[in-house]
Amino acid sequence: MWGVFIAFVLAMLALDLFVFGGSKVHKVSVKEAASWSLVWISLALLFNAGLWWYLTGTVGAEIADRKALEFFTGYLIEKSLSVDNVFVFLLIFTAFNVPAEYQRRVLVYGVLGALVMRAVMILAGAWVVQEFSWVLYLFGAFLVVTGGRMLFVAEEEPDMTQNPVLRIARKYLRVTDEHHGEKFVVQKNGIRYFTPLFLVLVLVEISDVVFAVDSIPAIFAITTDPFIVFTSNIFAILGLRALYFLLADMADRFHLLQYGLALVLTFIGTKMLIMPWFHMPIAISLTVVTVLIAGSVVASLYVSRKPD
Repeated sequence: MWGVFIAFVLAMLALDLFVFGGSKVHKVSVKEAASWSLVWISLALLFNAGLWWYLTGTVGAEIADRKALEFFTGYLIEKSLSVDNVFVFLLIFTAFNVPAEYQRRVLVYGVLGALVMRAVMILAGAWVVQEFSWVLYLFGAFLVVTGGRMLFVAEEEPDMTQNPVLRIARKYLRVTDEHHGEKFVVQKNGIRYFTPLFLVLVLVEISDVVFAVDSIPAIFAITTDPFIVFTSNIFAILGLRALYFLLADMADRFHLLQYGLALVLTFIGTKMLIMPWFHMPIAISLTVVTVLIAGSVVASLYVSRKPD
């Protein structure tokens, strides 16, 4: 199953980048982003159906039902938390005045880097959880604290240009003042210079690592099966670029969603902390997460609606 899934991911990335126009310089339209979002979501659901069918025939319906529900719940959580990435990406691109047609390449490399980093972090996390089960309680406490912090700073917009990593990069690297198309590196008088787009890519990769620290422990509250954690996480990341272009122009309409995400993290962290006394069924977790996300989306659309 691992081999088949990795081969599938590589094939889909190749199709996206080299066959369906992913390598061309262009501004991604809402229609294109919506189409690709639908493709990635449909593939995730088809994969889950295939996983259920395979497990039903090999280990029985009971385990197949549980694993399929674990995947779907984990995918929903990871997909919801990835919306927070979208808001941060938008802040980064805005802070560096990156034209819309150049954002695509940054996100292509950002997603590729995220896939590698997530894979390493998930496999390492799975090993730690297997060897030291008490780590789950640390994850739970961390998620409760993170969720609480998000509730209080949801309306604050950080100054991306003052990031300490960028200050270090500007100190030790030659960086041009202007963009040079989609290029990350240019030559001037035989001297190599990095472009502001390279700094944007660095910030995008760092932000994904930060979000992974939140999202990966969250899915371990649903399952400790490395395959389910890995596949649900990767499917959420694969659709991240399309999700960004779908929501970028209307991100301000979903400003209450961050409160919903904060409550999701707090709920999941609490679930992990109370495991010794109460093992919450996955169906209940799925219901609570769905209600919190859907409620925050509906509330955002209601508050931001245009007056008659």
